[in-house]
Amino acid sequence: MSVISISVELESKGHADTKDITGALAQAVSQSGIVNGIAAVFCPSSTSGITTLEFESGCIQDLSRLFDEIVDPGRDYAHNARWGDGNGHSHVRAALLGPSLTIPIVDRRLTLGTWQQVVYVDFDNRPRRRSLVVQIMGE
Repeated sequence: MSVISISVELESKGHADTKDITGALAQAVSQSGIVNGIAAVFCPSSTSGITTLEFESGCIQDLSRLFDEIVDPGRDYAHNARWGDGNGHSHVRAALLGPSLTIPIVDRRLTLGTWQQVVYVDFDNRPRRRSLVVQIMGE
C-alpha cells in the first residue's frame, strides 16, 4: 500500500466563505497513481470544516443561513470573553461541521455523486490563508 501526502493551499474571506476543492482533490488522486483506495482531506484549523454538498449559490446560501440560525454570531460566547477575538461562534460551527472527510477511490476516481462536490468552509471572522492536508492511500 502506498501513502501520498500533499497540501492544498487556500485563501478565504472568512464568514462562512465556501470553496469547492473537488478539482484539487481529483487532480491529486490522478497524479498519485493510486487505482483503488481512499483520499482523506483534513483542515488543521479550529474555525473551519469540510463536507460535501452541491456547490451552487442557493445551496451555499442555505448552509450559511442555517449556521447563522443555529450558531448566532451575535450571542455571547465564553471563548470571546477569554480571548477577545470575537470568533467564538466560528469554533462552535467548525465543531459541528467537522475537520475532515474520507472519500473512496475506485478506478483512479473519487466516488462522488453527480451533484456532490467536496467543500471547505471557513467560519472565522476574518480572511485566512489555510493549508489543507490530503492523504491518498491505496494500491
